[in-house]
Amino acid sequence: MEVNFGFCLFLLVLLAPLTCAGRAAMSTTAGGGGGGDGGGDGSIQKLEVQKHLKNLNRPPVKSIKSPDGDIIDCVHVSHQPAFDHPDLKSHKIQMRPNFHPEGNNFGESKVSSNSKPITQLWHKSGRCSEGTIPIRRTKKDDILRASSVQNFGKKKHKSTPQPKPAKPLPDLFTQSGHQHAIAYVEGGNFYGAKATINVWDPKIQQPNEFSLSQIWILAGSFNQDLNSIEAGWQVSPDLYGDNNTRLFTYWTSDAYQATGCYNLLCSGFIQINNDIALGASISPLSNYGSSQYDISLLVWKDPKEGNWWMQFGNDHVLGYWPAPLFSYLTESASMIEWGGEVVNSESDGQHTSTQMGSGHFPDEGFGKASYFKNIQVVDGDNKLRAPKDLGTYTEKENCYNVKTGNAGDWGTYFYYGGPGRNPNCQ
Repeated sequence: MEVNFGFCLFLLVLLAPLTCAGRAAMSTTAGGGGGGDGGGDGSIQKLEVQKHLKNLNRPPVKSIKSPDGDIIDCVHVSHQPAFDHPDLKSHKIQMRPNFHPEGNNFGESKVSSNSKPITQLWHKSGRCSEGTIPIRRTKKDDILRASSVQNFGKKKHKSTPQPKPAKPLPDLFTQSGHQHAIAYVEGGNFYGAKATINVWDPKIQQPNEFSLSQIWILAGSFNQDLNSIEAGWQVSPDLYGDNNTRLFTYWTSDAYQATGCYNLLCSGFIQINNDIALGASISPLSNYGSSQYDISLLVWKDPKEGNWWMQFGNDHVLGYWPAPLFSYLTESASMIEWGGEVVNSESDGQHTSTQMGSGHFPDEGFGKASYFKNIQVVDGDNKLRAPKDLGTYTEKENCYNVKTGNAGDWGTYFYYGGPGRNPNCQ
């Protein structure tokens, strides 16, 4: 299937979770309001919240209290939310991929000479047993921060015009309050992507802003029928209620209109791994001029079943997005992006000071600027290879920037990020 993007550059826009007014309105309603009719509306909203919590928080085999305050529920693998999806009611769980991409180091625990291994905070308090999966328990306050019960765990949809082949580029993405610093490839058939991503704790100016670093796997047109699989790390106070750096995934098959969600907050992604919890905090984190930490992520399409698998590190195959979830991605991706994104709400009339990556510009280099290294794509022969004709893009290079390179053990890499507001970025 041939997909026409119309222009070589295509950026996903993660739209701002919601306004403060929206949160306040929902909190008032969910809390029961005053009396009379308002109280009735509040009771209905309370029931909706309770019903949604019951649906998301499945009965656990056991529960683990993480040092960061999270509760991790160990839920039987067959009881996870994925199987509520109408296309997955009779789905038989695939407990392992039929094929790994050639060149992948699955099962080989290697530690880079200039970075250190990483884990999740909840591991300090316990582990989930075989046959169960770890699910971060959703709290009532998590849902109340959303604009509605239905929108919890989802990106807010907004119709964005498709870029046209003209220079300079139209300022499409800053209009939506989002800014990026990415590397990308397009124009071919891609069956997966891999990267090792430096992990930091960027500072967030406003609760309705976020900062993330991720891989995007894309097919379709952005306006209506975009298929996207996404994985990386993020700091999102609105979604999680704190400023912790967390592992996340996302998917959509209709440009964020009705399908998809973060992590396991709806039916779709099927997890098989009992060690790694989506949405859980990552530890330890990199420090400026000191120890550096990174995570390795791989997403690829199983050539036999057509499911899209995700691997964390060299040892953890987390699970898969079943083929029936998608339209264009049932065949292949037509674009891959790697990089960072922030929300710029300009709450005080100036550019946000929310940081991307480490909060420092690429020119500062290792130990100071955040990086993606060993970025690769999976080709039609199920082989990992370096991307060809790698492009880069950022809306405002004085706020956030990206700089590519190629060297030895790092393969194809780039530094990215920045501080946001500064004397040259207002």
